[in-house]
Amino acid sequence: QVQLVESGGGLVQAGGSLRLSCAASGRAFSKYGMGWIRQAPGKEREFAAAISWGGGSTYYADSVKGRFTISRDNAKNTVYLQMNSLKPEDTAVYYCAASKKGFTVMLNEYDYWGQGTQVTVSS
Repeated sequence: QVQLVESGGGLVQAGGSLRLSCAASGRAFSKYGMGWIRQAPGKEREFAAAISWGGGSTYYADSVKGRFTISRDNAKNTVYLQMNSLKPEDTAVYYCAASKKGFTVMLNEYDYWGQGTQVTVSS
C-alpha cells in the first residue's frame, strides 16, 4: 500500500513556474514507477510525465515536453514536477500516481493515486 500526498499547487501568471511535490508513504517507494497526471476542467485525465524506479528514464507528453521536468528522490520518498513557462492551458488538478509496472504512460496501469493539487495559470 502506498499513500501519496501532493503539494505545491497554486495560482501563477502565464510564463511563471511552479514546483509540485508528492510525498509517498511506505518503504517500497523506490520499486514504483511514478507519474504526474492532470485533469483540466470539463476534460478527462491526461498523462503529463513519468519516471522510472531509479529515475534514469523519463517520458513526457508532447504538450509539456521542454517545459516540465519530473524527478525523484528515493531517500526522501518524494517525486517532483518542475513546471516552467506555464500556459493557461496548463490549468488543471495535478495528480501524483504510483505504478507497480515501474514506468508507464497508461493511466489504468497506475495503482495508487494522490488527492490532487490545483494549478491555475492566469493569462
